[in-house]
This record gives sequence, structure tokens and C-alpha cells, in this order.
Amino acid sequence: MRLAKTLRNNLLFLLVESGSQIQLLQQYTEEEDASLIQRVMERRGYAYNLNLRIQNSCIEMLSDSQIGEGVTIRTVGIIATELTNITILSRDCIQQLGDLRHNHRLDLKAYQPALRQVCKSMVLIEDALMGSDTRLALKIGHGEYKLNRISQKLLKAFTAQLKQKKYTEDLVTGLFVAHSLGQMGDALLRISESIISNNIGQPMDMQRYHAMQETITAWKGENMMDNIDIQQLAETRSGSGISSIQEIDSDQPRVIYKSGEKRKLKEELHGVETWHAVYPGLAPQVLAYNKRSDGASLLIEHLNGMTLEQIVLHEPMRMMTQAIQALGKTVTSVWKTSRTNIPVSAGFIRQTRKRLADVYAVHPSFRQGNARICASTLSTFESLLVAAEKIEKKLSLPNSVLIHGDFNVDNILYDPESKSIRFIDLHRSTYMDYVQDVSVFMVSNYRLQVFDSSIRRRIRKQVCDFYAIARKYAKKNNDHTFEVRLALGLARSFATSTRFILDESMAQRMFLRAHYLLLQVTQCDMKKPQRYRLPIKEIFSD
Repeated sequence: MRLAKTLRNNLLFLLVESGSQIQLLQQYTEEEDASLIQRVMERRGYAYNLNLRIQNSCIEMLSDSQIGEGVTIRTVGIIATELTNITILSRDCIQQLGDLRHNHRLDLKAYQPALRQVCKSMVLIEDALMGSDTRLALKIGHGEYKLNRISQKLLKAFTAQLKQKKYTEDLVTGLFVAHSLGQMGDALLRISESIISNNIGQPMDMQRYHAMQETITAWKGENMMDNIDIQQLAETRSGSGISSIQEIDSDQPRVIYKSGEKRKLKEELHGVETWHAVYPGLAPQVLAYNKRSDGASLLIEHLNGMTLEQIVLHEPMRMMTQAIQALGKTVTSVWKTSRTNIPVSAGFIRQTRKRLADVYAVHPSFRQGNARICASTLSTFESLLVAAEKIEKKLSLPNSVLIHGDFNVDNILYDPESKSIRFIDLHRSTYMDYVQDVSVFMVSNYRLQVFDSSIRRRIRKQVCDFYAIARKYAKKNNDHTFEVRLALGLARSFATSTRFILDESMAQRMFLRAHYLLLQVTQCDMKKPQRYRLPIKEIFSD
């Protein structure tokens, strides 16, 4: 790693100062010399000033940094912060020990194994950082495990002695110091993770690193962490990380690595396997799956193509038309192939209610009370949900089909060369009403936060073209309640999507559309639902 000379010098000075503070504390546990406390207190502002200089330099460098340099600068800032924390903990410990009675009953030498481990780990920091050495960084992180084990042993012993109600002041001090040693271990772990993150080029905690290592080993049959290029692609709202991986100096294609909550990744694995069984060729291939007690990871095929979001926003109209036509052929074929004799309601109103609290948390103004205009009472959103749910329960349903479950424009890929469609992010795939996917796709287009009028017209065209495809399928299959169910699905997606929209004006437009659609459903003639028509162009116009 290359750092500006001043920044590097200040960091090395801070590293030396932190090490000196730990050594003074270690010396005090051997000699209990009061002069050592004075030496520590006289230097209490030095580490603070060094850290301040480093943080100021990092802020200046971040504003002028090139792509890829930001992770390195943040790494230096994190290391400086944690080294300062270690000096503060060391100073607090020596102060507490200095306040003990002359004839106290603590054996201070019991702390020495932990302090030796802190020193041992800190010695590795410079070489691990400057040499971008992940193996050394892992050793630093392993020091946290050892420190935690020592700290817990001390805490357990002191807690047991406290029950005897003797020498309580001494034992409370002992507990404080033992806890502080554990916090030093936490600081070392954060230093370790920051160095690993810098080497890999993306945020990476120890659990994620080991999960990635195990998954790649399961895929390749050997540990290749030192010979792979990793590029971060995304962080999902659920906390999952998505990266692109490729062997260095290899012509093999990149693969996609996902890590996160075990349940979600297991659902995605099941979803992918279901698609391969029912409709091969749409889902990516799974290369490896690894589960741990605290999570799971998945290695899957990298698919060629662009998302429909990229296409509608940036590509020529001709490609956009080709993509939506290919999508139409694909989904109608999937619906036909996967159709079952068991109808499954999407439960659009139930889905809406489930997420309504989150909507109100982001947009409290959407929570409506009773309102009147002259002698007329206006229907609140909640009252419309009650009325619409009664209608939804009576609607006749077609047979269920295999749906994507999260049919957003960024989960659908189109390859212009092969003119083919592929699906990604399949953790919600299940058998259900196909209108679920139709409504999600349409609203995911609308909620794209791009306000250029020409782009908004392209978005509306893509929505209307897909609606026409779905409506044609419904008509061909005698789905008489398609329009009514789609109105409910759109209302659900418009309303619940506002919890991700902070632009108040756009969120308001979406919520009002949901209100309008529910009102329309409650007022239409359910004896002849086939006569209802959604005002699609008006709904998706701004």
C-alpha cells in the first residue's frame, strides 16, 4: 500500500504510541510503580492529536481520491481510530489499577497473557497494512479470539468471587480491566477486517471472509483467496453482499458470489433449482453453496446481458422494444408450461397491510383520518383496504403458475446477442397468481427515480407494452378477473414501494395512485368484472 509520507508517518507514530501505552500497562502489572501512571497521563493528548491529524488528512484525500482509493483511505482512518481506542482503554485500565488499595487482593499478573497478546497482534499491523498481507491481517483478527477467551475466563473468575461478598471494590476493578481487555480485542478485530477489506477492495468482516474462502474452496477444491479479483456489485436491503469474482490472470468468466442470511440464500438456492426443473435455461447455474452457523454463501453463474432497467434508461428504443418482446414471449411460455390446477391467491390486500406500518414510518402524512367534503365522507386508505379485501376473497382465480416473486426491472436480463431473457435473484419464486409478477414489474418501472420527460415516456411505453402482453394472455385463457386483480396488485405495489422512496412528491403520487385504484375496485360491478378496464396510460403518466 502506498500512502502519502505525512499520513504514513503519523500512522506509524500512532502505532508506536499505542504500543508504548500497552507496554507501560504491562509493566505496571508487574511492578505497580506509581510513576508509570504519571508517564501514561502525561502523554494522554498525544495519541488524540495524531488521530486528529490522520482523520483530517483522510477527509482531504477522500475529496480528491480516484476510483478505488476510497477503501484504502477509509482503512487508514479506521486503523487510526481503533489504535486511539486502544490507548484510551490502556489509560483507563492503569488509572483504575492505580486507585486500588495498597493491600489489594488482585493478582495483576493474571492480566499479562492478555496484554502480551495485544502487543503480539499490534506488532503485525504495519506489515499487514503496508504489505497488503491478508494472512497477517487474519492473525491480527485471530488475536481477538484469544483475547476474548482470556477476558471471559477472568470475568467468570471475578464474578464467582463477588458472590462471596469480600473485597468487592477490588473485584469490581478487576472486572473493569478484564472487560477493557476484551474491548481491545474488538478494536484489533476491526483493524484486521479493515485491512482485509482494503486488500479485497470491498467491505468484508471476518465471517464474510471465511464464508467466501470456504465457498471458493468448495468450488475450486483449493484455497485461492490470494489469487482472485473481487469486485463489489451491491448490498441488498436485507444485508446480503453481492460480488463478482474472477481468478487473476485467467480467461475464465467471472462468477457471482452472494453472502448473507442462511434462510434467504437457502430460499434462493431452492428457487434456482425449481426453475431448472420446471423451465431450464432461465436461471443461472449454481456453482457452490456453503452454509455456516451464522449465515450462508452462494456462488452462481455470471449471466451475460443487461438489466431491463439499464436498457430502458440508456439503450436505443429498438433494443428496448426487442427486450420487452423477448420478455413477453418468455413469461407467457413460462406461464403456459408451469400452469397447475391449484389456484393460489396472491393476497394483495394482506401483503399491503403487512408493509403499511413501514410505509407510515417513512411517510407519516400518509396515515389518514376521517375526512368530509360538505355532506360526503371520504374513504380512508384503511377503509378501502377493508372493502377491497372482501372483493378480493370472492374473485375467481386462474390456475397458479411459477412466478419470479421479485419481478423488478433490475432482476431481468436481456442479452442482445442471443436475444434471450434470463432471471436473477430468485429467492421469492413460488407458485402463485401470475398477476403478482405483472404488477411488480409495472410499478418497478414507474418508481425509477429518473425525472427527465423523455425517459419517463420510455418507461411508460415499456409498462404499457408489457401490460398489453399480459392482457392478451389473460384474454386467451379466459381470465375474466385479470384487470381487477391487476388493479389490486398495482395498488399494493404503488403503496408499499413508497417505503423505499424518500422523494416526498414521487411517494405522494404513488400513494395516491394506490388509493385511486382501490377506490375503483370497490366501485366496479363485481357481477361483471370482465367489463372493468384499468386506465393504464393515465395511471403511468406523470
